[in-house]
Formats: sequence, structure tokens, C-alpha cells
Amino acid sequence: MALANNLTAILNLLALLCSIPITASGIWLASKPDNECVNLLRWPVVVLGVLILVVSATGFIGAYKYKETLLAVYLCCMAILIGLLLVVLIFAFVVTRPDGSYQVPGRGYKEYRVEGFSNWLKENVVDSKNWVRLRACLADTNVCPKLNQEFITADQFYSSNKITPLQSGCCKPPTACGYNFVNPTLWLNPSNMAADADCYLWSNDQSQLCYNCNSCKAGLLGNLRKEWRKANLILIITVVVLIWVYVIACSAFRNAQTEDLFRKYKQGWV
Repeated sequence: MALANNLTAILNLLALLCSIPITASGIWLASKPDNECVNLLRWPVVVLGVLILVVSATGFIGAYKYKETLLAVYLCCMAILIGLLLVVLIFAFVVTRPDGSYQVPGRGYKEYRVEGFSNWLKENVVDSKNWVRLRACLADTNVCPKLNQEFITADQFYSSNKITPLQSGCCKPPTACGYNFVNPTLWLNPSNMAADADCYLWSNDQSQLCYNCNSCKAGLLGNLRKEWRKANLILIITVVVLIWVYVIACSAFRNAQTEDLFRKYKQGWV
């Protein structure tokens, strides 16, 4: 087997092994409370890992067994996969680039506005048609209840930078309302109700909280943006590795064709 074939087999074995943590990270991403509720964005990284596994296995067998047909199928599938990955990467970057967060004075966490996110996310995730289902789904998670286990005093809560965008938007009223802290999901005596329409939507009913608020929609989008920006890093690394493997695989395929033609040429002279 030629050097290029050996390299292709080794690289595809590495790509095959890399599909395991990619798939595992996709399952982890799908298990996050927000992604559990947003079916549209739930499994793309898992699908990516499975596709890499199948295509890499095809390339490994084709290079190791010196099978031109398998190598040809592998190269075709890899070209399609790389193209799809580039489309997904560019799309994910574009729709997650706008950031609806803003810093609140005296707070370690940020708050979020729906208007600051991309139109695609607003129209396909938190539009009125989807929000009734999403609100009910979020209310059934432990996103807000676990705050009461993590923070006891107001100072602990106000200074924390561990509060997620989803918790910031759904589990408490907007800071501008002037509510007084009792615990992370219980707030009383607002001083400036006119500051935000969400001030009137806040409820100390633990099944309601701010799940009807625009800030909750913004927090959900903030969570999705944060998690999918991390997923974008996996996609970038994957595309770079696959392009590298594809170039060497093309060399291996040309090498296989050249050796086959040379063998046939020699047999024709015998």
C-alpha cells in the first residue's frame, strides 16, 4: 500500500475515533434543558458525529483494503459532508452572531432583550405559536428551583456570574422593576413597575415566575446562542480535519488509479 493510502487509513481511523466525543457532546447538548424543549435544534451534533463515523469507516476500509470503489464512494460522500458542514457552520455563525445581552450595574449576571437576537431565532424558536409549548416545557424543568439550593442571600445572588441566560430571564423579574429579593424565585414590593412590561407579568407562583415574560424568551435565546457558539468550535475543528483528510484521500485515490493503470499496462506487454 502506498504512503498516501497508509496516511488516509490512519487519518480516517482518527476521524472515526473523534466521532465518539463529537456524538457524546451532541447528546450532552441535547440533554440541556433548553435544547430538550427546542426540538428544532436538538440533535444536529449527534447526526454530525454519526455521519463522520460512517464516512470515516468507509474511507478507512477503502484505503486499508486498497478498494478503488470504496475510495470513490468515500470521496464523494466526504465532499458532500464537507459542503454540508460549511453550510451549517456559516448558518450557525450568522444566526448566533447577534447578542441580546446587556450588563446590569451591580450584578454579576447579565440580562437579555429579545430584540437583540437574530430574526431567524426569534421567528423559529420563540414566536407565539411555539411559546405556549416551550413555556410549559421550561416550567417542568429544574432550571429555576435549583437556584434556591445554590443561593441563600441577596449578595450571593447579585454577585454571581454563574447564572445562565435562561435563569436570568425566566426565574426572576427584570432588575429595572425594583423588586426586593427574598430568595432567587421569590421577589416582593416592586418600586418601578413602569420600567418594563415584564414587571407586570412576574408572578411568585413557582409554576409561573417569569415564563410569560419577554425576558424569558430572550434568556432561552441567550442560552441557545451560548451553547451553539461552543458547538461551532467543534464544527470548525471538524471541517479543518475533514478537509485535511480529504486532500490526502484524493492523493490516495489517484495513486490507486495510477498503479492500476500501470499494472494493466505491464500486463499488456507480457
